[in-house]
Parts: sequence; structure tokens; C-alpha cells
Amino acid sequence: QVLLVESGGGSVQSGGSLKLSCEYSKVTTPINHMGWFRQAPGNEREAVANIYLSNGDIKYNGAVKGRFTISRDSAKSTLNLQMNSLKPEDTAMYFCATSRWAGNPNYPNNYDMWGQGTQVTVSS
Repeated sequence: QVLLVESGGGSVQSGGSLKLSCEYSKVTTPINHMGWFRQAPGNEREAVANIYLSNGDIKYNGAVKGRFTISRDSAKSTLNLQMNSLKPEDTAMYFCATSRWAGNPNYPNNYDMWGQGTQVTVSS
């Protein structure tokens, strides 16, 4: 099973930046795509950004487009999320996830492995 470990969360003021990293290991079957999700208390888990490993195709949630950047460093086996111009509404637990399957990368059910999450808190 793939092991995912997130890091980089924390507390920042509105307008600040954070970089999340997700180190993945124990990959025994090919990964189709990887993504970042977030979940605030009382809300459903929502897709933030995702990337297809085969062609590098990237998609963003409209709420973060232009502020967040997803990237993958294959040499370091990490998936990163650079978050700039953070807003209080970005406050949530952030998770990275991988999927071996094809399908809509915005659906949490389409991912089979998840990290433990890292908290991001943005104050106004």
C-alpha cells in the first residue's frame, strides 16, 4: 500500500503563504493521479487540485485557481501544494491522496490512499 505523509501546515495571517508537501512511498502499483483535498468542520471534503502522472495534466478548484500551485517532484517522491494569498476561507484540514484508477479526479471516492492530513489555519 502507498504510504502518504503530509507536512507544512500551520497558522498564517490572511494574505500569507504556506507550502504543503506530501511524501509518498511503498508504491507497488502504478498511480494514475494524485490530488490535494481539504475539509473544514461541518463541510464535505472538496478537491483543491490534482495532477495526472501520465501527462502532467493539472486541474484546480476555481476557488484556489491563481493562488495555489500543485507540483510533483518525482525524484523526491513528493507532491507539493504552494498556497499564496491565503484567505480565512482556506482554513481546513488538507489531505493528499492517490488513485490507481481512471475517473473524475475531483471525487474523493475515486482515491484509494490518503494521508493523515495537515491543518491549515488562516486568520483575518
